[in-house]
Amino acid sequence: MNFLAHFQLAWPDPGLVAGALDGEYRKGLLRGELSSDLEAGIRLHRRIDAYTDHHPLICELRRQFPSHLRRYAGILIDLSFDYFLTHHWQRYSELTLSSFNRSTYQLLQAREAELSPGASRMLTRLLDYDILNCYHRWDAVTGSAAQIGTRLRRGNPLEGIAEDLEALRHTLELTFLDFYPELAAFSAEQRQQLNQV
Repeated sequence: MNFLAHFQLAWPDPGLVAGALDGEYRKGLLRGELSSDLEAGIRLHRRIDAYTDHHPLICELRRQFPSHLRRYAGILIDLSFDYFLTHHWQRYSELTLSSFNRSTYQLLQAREAELSPGASRMLTRLLDYDILNCYHRWDAVTGSAAQIGTRLRRGNPLEGIAEDLEALRHTLELTFLDFYPELAAFSAEQRQQLNQV
């Protein structure tokens, strides 16, 4: 999952939301050196990613990608799912999307001192470019993919993929609509377990 989905699945617990961002950047074992709620958020992030990566619907969706993009299908699915989440937002949140995004930014800023350097840099980008409020645009999916592609070692295989991704758009949305409720239920179970620790 990408940022918006991770934040929504962690909402409204501040530590879980901060961990939803930090979980993308903090690697290795968690040894109790961070606040317990931040560590719980990082654990939740990791469990969500593992569940998503191994879910049969996502495995089947990866196979739908053209062979030259299959290696990067996980990235493209994550970005696309944030787009579809914005378009089906009211199914999953009582807050408006703009109110949720504003509150998320404020919550992350309040916890910034606890974030890893990578997460702190990403928070700056999120704020500077108001990234959460851009996910409703399809061109933000392809633009974000191209940006991510600049960090890959094999040139930029994610540049100029708009046509390939557009051909999969309907399939991506149908899979999102089937998968996200299952992911939300899984996330709720995991949150409950993490709160009992």
